[in-house]
Amino acid sequence: MSVSLSTHVLDVERGRPASGVRVELWRDDLVTAGETDGDGRIAELAAGLEPGTYRLLFRPDSPFFKGVGIEVALEEGHYHVPLLVSSYSCTTYRGS
Repeated sequence: MSVSLSTHVLDVERGRPASGVRVELWRDDLVTAGETDGDGRIAELAAGLEPGTYRLLFRPDSPFFKGVGIEVALEEGHYHVPLLVSSYSCTTYRGS
């Protein structure tokens, strides 16, 4: 079984993609990390992962949020996990 993961960060306060946001993927240790591109995306943050529980840590440019972390249960297949962020609010969902 194989798992892959992509992400997208949108700055909803400014109405545009959030480029240059560091995103880290953790299991027990750091698995991988990357920065969002000019469109706010990391098309392939990770591939070939084992199924299991992982933690995503986003580091947006915000006066309040220094890190936004979520824990996800990944089974076989591809997952897209976007983050919508503003200076004082954030949300995420399972994308397609």
